[in-house]
Amino acid sequence: MTVVRLPDGSERTYDEPITIMDVASSIGAGLARAAIAGKINGKLVDVSSPINGNCELSIITERDPEGIEIIRHSCAHLLAHAVKELFPEAQVTIGPVIDDGFYYDFSYKRPFTPDDLAAIEKRMSEISRRDLRIERKIMDRTEAINFFKQQGEHYKAQIIESIPGDEQLSLYSQGNFTDLCRGPHVPATSKIKVFKLMKVAGAYWRGDSNNEMLQRIYGTAWTNKDDQKDYLHRLEEAEKRDHRKIGKLLDLFHTQDEAPGMVFWHPKGWILWQQIEQYMRNILNQNGYQEIRTPQILDKELWVRSGHWENFRENMFTTNSDERDFAIKPMNCPGHVQIFNQGLRSYRELPVRLAEFGSCHRNEASGALHGIMRVRAFTQDDAHIFCTEDQIQEEVVRFIDLLKIVYADFGFVDIMVKLSTRPLKRVGSDEQWDKSEAALEAALAEAKLNWELQPGEGAFYGPKIEFSLKDCIGRVWQCGTLQLDFSMPDRLGAEYVAEDNSRRIPVMLHRAILGSLERFIGILIENYAGALPLWLSPEQVVVLNISRSQVDYAEKVAEHLKQHGIRASLDLRNEKITYKIREHSLQKLPYQIIVGDEEVQANLISVRNRGGENLGQMTVNSLLEQLKKEISLKR
Repeated sequence: MTVVRLPDGSERTYDEPITIMDVASSIGAGLARAAIAGKINGKLVDVSSPINGNCELSIITERDPEGIEIIRHSCAHLLAHAVKELFPEAQVTIGPVIDDGFYYDFSYKRPFTPDDLAAIEKRMSEISRRDLRIERKIMDRTEAINFFKQQGEHYKAQIIESIPGDEQLSLYSQGNFTDLCRGPHVPATSKIKVFKLMKVAGAYWRGDSNNEMLQRIYGTAWTNKDDQKDYLHRLEEAEKRDHRKIGKLLDLFHTQDEAPGMVFWHPKGWILWQQIEQYMRNILNQNGYQEIRTPQILDKELWVRSGHWENFRENMFTTNSDERDFAIKPMNCPGHVQIFNQGLRSYRELPVRLAEFGSCHRNEASGALHGIMRVRAFTQDDAHIFCTEDQIQEEVVRFIDLLKIVYADFGFVDIMVKLSTRPLKRVGSDEQWDKSEAALEAALAEAKLNWELQPGEGAFYGPKIEFSLKDCIGRVWQCGTLQLDFSMPDRLGAEYVAEDNSRRIPVMLHRAILGSLERFIGILIENYAGALPLWLSPEQVVVLNISRSQVDYAEKVAEHLKQHGIRASLDLRNEKITYKIREHSLQKLPYQIIVGDEEVQANLISVRNRGGENLGQMTVNSLLEQLKKEISLKR
C-alpha cells in the first residue's frame, strides 16, 4: 500500500504500483491533461516516474514556476530534433534553459541563415503536432558512449566521457530523436506549443577559444501567446532603450578596442557620473561613513593572505616590479582592512564605516563585455563596516533602510531580495558560516522583508544578501549587496580591544548600494530611455533665441540660471527655431526656453517641457523656483 500526501494536506492510498500520471488521473481528467511533471519529496521527475513508497507529491502544470522551465528545456530538445531532421550532418552538443528561453549549440559545416531559422521553427511546429511521446530510458556509461558514437554524435560521447563516476545515465527519446539529459521533460511534444527562435550566435565548444566555434541557436518558449507577445514587446522596448545607442545619441560615453571593457566618459556623461557620486557622497556623510582612498596596486602576498589569490586569481590583472608580484585590485576590501589596522581600536569606536568610490579591475572574458553594463574597469560605491557580533543585526537593518531611500530617489521602488548561502569553494569554518547565515536571516526578519534563498551562491568569504531592482519594462537588475565576513578580518590581522580588555576580531560587513557606477548608469539610461530626471540630467535647460536680436537677452537668462545652480546651455545658431526645438527634443533635455522679441519686451521667457508641452510665458525666477522644487523632489 502506498500513501501519497498532496500539497493541500490530503492523502490518497493506492494498493498497486503507480506513476505520477496515475495519481493525476485519479484526481481528475483535467489535471491529468494538464500534468507535465511531478515533484516527489521535493525532487522534480517525469509524470511517467513510478512512486516507490509513501511520499509527498506535487503535480506540476504549466502554471507552476517549474512548469515553464520544463517546457523550455523540452523545447531545446524540440529544436535539436528539428535541426537533425533538416540537417542530418549537424552534431548536437548542449541545450540548457536560460532566462526567458533556451539555446542549443550545434556543429555544422556552414553558418545557419535566417531562412534556416524559419525552416527549423516550422519543423519544430510540425514535430509538436505529431504529439510524439517523450520517453526516458537508462543506459550505463559505456553503452551510452557507444550509442552516440554510432549515431555520429561525437560531442555527446565526449560529454559522457567527461562526467565523473560510473553512474547510469538517462536518455530521452521522441520519435527517432534521442538526447542525453537528466530531465524531467514534458510527456509529449504536443505540450510545447508557444515558442520562437530568436537568433544565431557563435560559441566555442566548452567555452574554450582553442576549440571549434559552434553555432548557438537561441529561442524562447511560453505557456501562452499573450505571455510571448508581452516578452517580445519587452525585447523591442529594450532594443529602443539600449544604453549603448542612447549613450552615443546623447554624447555621454564611448568604448573602443584599444581599451576593451573600459569607458571613455564624455563631458555630459561625466556630469551625470558626478551627480550620482556627489549624491552618494552626501548620503554616506549623513549616515556615519568616513570616505577613504586606497591604492590601485597591492602586493600579491596581501591577496594571498586575504584569500583572493586562491579564490579569485583568474579574474585579476597582475604586474611585476622590482622582482615583486603585484595585482591590480579587483575589489577594495583588503585595502580597507589595512586602514582599520592603523592604530589599536577600542570597542567604543565600533562600528567603523569606511567608504570608497573604489576603482577596480577584473579580467572579464571578452565575450562577456557589454557596453558599460559589463566592463573590466569599474568604480564601486563600496564600503566596509567593522563591528562587533552584537552590532550585526542593527547595522544590517540600518543598511537596508538606507538602501531603500537611495533606490527610491533614483526611481526604483520594486526591490527583490535574495539570501545566498555558503558555496562549495570557501574559506572559514562551518561554525563561522552557521553564525553568519543565522545573523543575516535574523536581520532580514527584523527588516520585515520577503526574501528568496539561493543555496550555495554566497561569496567565498561569507553569505550575502542581494538586492535587485525591477525597471519600468519589468527587467530585474541585481545591484546592491551586503556580505557578512568573519574570515577576512582574521586573515588580515584586524582586531579591537573589547570591554574586558581582551583582543577580539571584528566582524566585517562588505556592502554596496549601486554596485558598479558604470553599470548603474547603464541601468538608469535604459530605465528612463535617456530621459533622465531633472536632477540627473547633464543639461537641464537650453535657451533658444528666435533671431539675432535676442542674443543678449538669451545670454542673460542662461547666466542667471547658471548662477543659481541650474545646468543651462545656449543655442544661438542661426537656424529656424522649429529646427532647434526638434534637435534638442531628440537630446531629451528636460526644458527648453524660447525667447523672441515679445519675451524680451515683457522680460519673460516661454517654456516647453520634454514632452513637448508648452508651459506658456513666465518670469525666469518663476521657472527657477519650479526647477529647484523638482530637483529637490528627485523627479
